[in-house]
Amino acid sequence: MLCTVPFVGGFNLITGAQNIWMLYGGRLLTGLAAGVTSLVVPVYIAEISYPEIRGLLGSCVQLMVVIGILGAYVAGLGLDWCWLSVLGCISPFFMLLLMCFMPETPRFLLIKHKKQEAGAAMRFLWGIEQEQGVEEKEYSDVDQGFHLARLKNPAVYKPFLIGLSLMAFQQFSGINAMMFYADTIFEQANFKDSNLASVIVGILQVVFTAIAALVMDRAGRKILLVLSGTIMAMSCVLFGVYFKISLPSPNNSSNPDLRTYLNTESMGANSGLPWLAVFSMGFFLIGFSIGWGPIPWLLMSEIFPLQVKGLASGACVLTSWIMAFLVTKEFSSLMGFLTPYGTFWLFSSFCVLNIIFTLLFVPETKGKTLEQIEAHFQGR
Repeated sequence: MLCTVPFVGGFNLITGAQNIWMLYGGRLLTGLAAGVTSLVVPVYIAEISYPEIRGLLGSCVQLMVVIGILGAYVAGLGLDWCWLSVLGCISPFFMLLLMCFMPETPRFLLIKHKKQEAGAAMRFLWGIEQEQGVEEKEYSDVDQGFHLARLKNPAVYKPFLIGLSLMAFQQFSGINAMMFYADTIFEQANFKDSNLASVIVGILQVVFTAIAALVMDRAGRKILLVLSGTIMAMSCVLFGVYFKISLPSPNNSSNPDLRTYLNTESMGANSGLPWLAVFSMGFFLIGFSIGWGPIPWLLMSEIFPLQVKGLASGACVLTSWIMAFLVTKEFSSLMGFLTPYGTFWLFSSFCVLNIIFTLLFVPETKGKTLEQIEAHFQGR
């Protein structure tokens, strides 16, 4: 609820910006709010959900994100950035209003020894008290502090390492690089309006993220991560093949850009090649949307024990945003050093590592309570 302040304040600064520093200030505030909500929302949803629908509700975090992105793409067809910032104030107001009617999570209330309030929250959320294994005795002696000694506890360090790895692998799959040059790829495929093409990208993400949310609690997390990683690996290989065929002589520019590589002259008779790029990108987005988009955020909210959930989740969110920044910033340098096809084959290699890591280390959390998941890491 407090995030409403930097959200609305930041968008107001952007809307009324008279210089670039006001834009920077507004972007900083909205980025702060987005960072906090990306940490708190998955944790809150996991703690108020019962196991049979936790995957569905947890996946809705990513679903709402891609719906918001699609909304921004659609609105951007007819509005300039100033009015888009005005629209950005609407969602935080609804969040503030609707959260006024939501209780604190029962698990948090039990930590605070507020048994009566926890019972009321359970009745509000689930209809009855002491539901789904949430009992006061499991939390009465919880120490909310974090100490280095806790890292010796397998219930702490194992999920912590898994969470960090999931967030790093999510970004190393190449999703931000793919999205960064989506418009350029569509332009070279002769789409008359690349902004409309972005709407198509947004629709793909929404549809397949929704499908993932609906099957999450039936199929399970691991199988969707493996399927997702396989699709993304194949897509990146195809992207690399596309660049290898269309660029027999790589550009040696020290500041490469896809517009340099994707040019009509270099493609010549291969006029159908841009469609291979479009197909590869669409296939990649489908794969990402059904697994590596929503599931790392869901697992982050599920696998950490309550006593370290805040710090551990924060470290994972920080890892995600740092990796996203690094991949996006260094993408052009990678293309110059490894060539475009080498860069996408590198992303494909990371996708293969995603699959191996999932098979070896990621536990299946489908149908388990948060307490059962913690017991799994303790070997019980």
